[in-house]
Amino acid sequence: MSDQIENKSVDAMPTTYDPKSAESKWYDFWVKGEFFAAGKRKDAKPYAIVIPPPNVTGMLHIGHALDFTLQDILIRFKRMQGFDALWLPGTDHAGIATQTKVEQKLREEKLSRYDLGREKFLERVWEWKEHYAETIREQWAKMGLSLDYARERFTLDEGLSNAVREVFVKLYEKGLIYRGKYIINWDPAARTALSDIEVEYKEVHGHLYHLRYPLKDGGGHITVATTRPETMLGDTAVAVHPEDDRYRGLIGKMLVLPIIGREIPVIADEYVEKEFGSGAVKITPAHDPNDFEVGLRHNLPQVLVMDESGKMNEQAGKYQGMDRFECRKQIVEDLKSLGVLMKIEDHVHQVGHSERSGAVVEPYLSTQWFVRMKPLADRAIEAQEQDKGVNFVPDRFEKIYLHWIENVRDWCISRQLWWGHRIPAWYCGDCGEVTVQMNNPEQCGYCGSARIRQDEDVLDTWFSSALWPFSTLGWPAQTDDLKRYYPTDVLVTGYDIIYFWVARMIFSALQFTDQIPFKDVLIHGLVRDAEGRKMSKSLGNGVDPLEVIEKYGADAMRFMISTGITPGQDLRFRWEKVEQARNFANKIWNASRFALMNLDGLTAAQIDLSGPLGTAERWILHRLNETAGDVTRLLDSYEFGETGRVLYDFIWDDLCDWYIEFSKLRLYGGDPEAKRTTQSVLAYVLDRTLRMIHPFMPFISEEIWQHLPHAGETILLAQWPQTDSRWEAAEAVKEMELLKETIRVVRNVRAEVNVPMSKKIEMLIKPSNDEVLAILERNIEYIRKFANTSQLEMNLNMSRPDKAMTAIVRGVELIFPLAGLIDISQEIARLEKELATLNGEVERVEKKLSNEGFIAKAPAKVIEEEKAKQADYADKRDKVLARLEELKNV
Repeated sequence: MSDQIENKSVDAMPTTYDPKSAESKWYDFWVKGEFFAAGKRKDAKPYAIVIPPPNVTGMLHIGHALDFTLQDILIRFKRMQGFDALWLPGTDHAGIATQTKVEQKLREEKLSRYDLGREKFLERVWEWKEHYAETIREQWAKMGLSLDYARERFTLDEGLSNAVREVFVKLYEKGLIYRGKYIINWDPAARTALSDIEVEYKEVHGHLYHLRYPLKDGGGHITVATTRPETMLGDTAVAVHPEDDRYRGLIGKMLVLPIIGREIPVIADEYVEKEFGSGAVKITPAHDPNDFEVGLRHNLPQVLVMDESGKMNEQAGKYQGMDRFECRKQIVEDLKSLGVLMKIEDHVHQVGHSERSGAVVEPYLSTQWFVRMKPLADRAIEAQEQDKGVNFVPDRFEKIYLHWIENVRDWCISRQLWWGHRIPAWYCGDCGEVTVQMNNPEQCGYCGSARIRQDEDVLDTWFSSALWPFSTLGWPAQTDDLKRYYPTDVLVTGYDIIYFWVARMIFSALQFTDQIPFKDVLIHGLVRDAEGRKMSKSLGNGVDPLEVIEKYGADAMRFMISTGITPGQDLRFRWEKVEQARNFANKIWNASRFALMNLDGLTAAQIDLSGPLGTAERWILHRLNETAGDVTRLLDSYEFGETGRVLYDFIWDDLCDWYIEFSKLRLYGGDPEAKRTTQSVLAYVLDRTLRMIHPFMPFISEEIWQHLPHAGETILLAQWPQTDSRWEAAEAVKEMELLKETIRVVRNVRAEVNVPMSKKIEMLIKPSNDEVLAILERNIEYIRKFANTSQLEMNLNMSRPDKAMTAIVRGVELIFPLAGLIDISQEIARLEKELATLNGEVERVEKKLSNEGFIAKAPAKVIEEEKAKQADYADKRDKVLARLEELKNV
């Protein structure tokens, strides 16, 4: 590696850039040199980001690539600005998701977790975790992420486990964690509870079943409707509104539950909407959250008719052992036979599905652990209201965050899994009390019995993730890292986990550190396919970031996904955009190679910008200065897309297309002093440009920078370009814009009359005043070179020849004598041929648009396309006619 670094000659630069060799070489160099490590700049201001930990469930996807690239850009930017920058890496154990993956793998071996037992099963999950954690690290490296690997954390490592237990115990002692029997979201496939935000609601085409429940006294019936007839087996009442005149006389009477024969009361409750449907609703306290609340108010029995796998239990009578959906079909048939099923209507409604397993979620009465959310939420709301909260970017996401947290329900945190943080609660087999404490107790904390057992359940994954910004820095211990880097500076994440994660981190941090966990929350959108669809396995439209890197290189992928976004908006992934980014990288490479070929061994000590600067040199230094200011401001505002545009325009247009071409005059002009100054400008501008593009394209910028004259070890630690008043040159900008516009007009005129740039032409210039004349005279060599003139005359009183073309540039008339420029007769013949073609096209389109049959049958889009063609052909024809008229009058 040292030989590669020391060899800075252009001969060592291949004619084309090879991303594969550069990426592995420089990443190894950065890691071995510990250039990513924080804490070395003791006197520098700290800047910290903790990575949103990816789940150890498999490979990273393109959404991860976007999220991580944005963070890496910020960290590299701040590190170059001189901050003590920490980017802390880590992974999440992802309870349900990871356990589900491992259980799927076991099923392939015809095994279950119960066959292995808890201990052996967890050994298998740890093996899975180690494999995928290493895979994730390899992907991080491929993406070029500058992570401080020495500080890597895992949500189940010893330190974070200690933090989780500390939080659980403290919340329990404050009465903010409790155990109770409530309706929760139940995943029958994973056999575990889910929090509200782990449920995805999907539109389902189902049915609404209208049932008659007969009165016990034989005096009629009450009609109810349900989408889940199997739950009727757990009905313990029918409710009506207390002010519904239809049912006033029935309140308190008994109904007979069909099939089961259980007697259930008619109750009055304001929960019922009397205008909706029949105005009567069945109450199933053990299988519906609203019914559960009604049941508590009326002291109704809670009859659970299913087991944890979604099968009907002993309370379901003859349906015991049937799957819930199989039971639904059978009950419908039985209700028909009994004559109590009045009608079945098609019904479209939202049905909850488990985010992890995809199973239909069952509202289920269960004993679980909960966090009492209101006191925690109130503090988070207060912080935002008093401007002591986090800053959301874009700020519209603050309203989304506040809306959720203001309406938050208690959080069910227990999960019926084996993989995760086991709940630190022990039950006494004698007195029945619960002991909650940090470490395993030897005896009951109430009666002293040794007959105690730990709760079998684990905590929701998000319980440990909620502590991530401070637990990863050593909390609850007051470590040096916690004191230095907390609160962190920014959280970069997608809008899809504002509720899952962002909100929980904020209220957890306020509760346990009395500080917000991060100053800013940068919210980005999702990466969608080219058609705007969400990427999924079912659609087969997912994009593997490693495939993109393999094909186009990491820099191209990073530049495309990071600069193609607007804060908070989704990004459409298009392969052609990645190809454009690759072409941009190649443009930078080729321009750099030209510059290096013309530096003649210039060293860092020999770079001298005090010599005579030409217009082009003063202009490019001004534009460099301007770009550095814009890029710094935009990155500080998280405007990655706009930053990319500014950099792209400066590098492609200003540096490559204009300055490098202009520099050739002085490089090859025979003036040694001018040449040396231009070499210094080239080296200086290229060096600063590479520094600005480095956060976006770290590999190619390092590869080129190592060939440039510089005094540093790596571009990663090079100082970020700052604006410098020495390079402000408004006059040079004015002059250069005039030159550029003049050259563009010459090229346009040549194209108009089909005269190649290789052919010399005669050109006359008539400036409007002395100031413009002076500018042109100072820069006449540029015009001669890039207009490629055989003869160039310029004065204020220029008279226009009879046979000439003219063009106006701000304050300047450009005159091109036709003699020697074109053969007029040949040009007339060419234009007449082109006119005939255009006349034919205009006639064809007009004929089609006048056809009533075509207009009646063709789609509107096709008609609009034809009208656009008509306008385009007509415009081209008019221009050719005008040109012919001009030439025939010469």
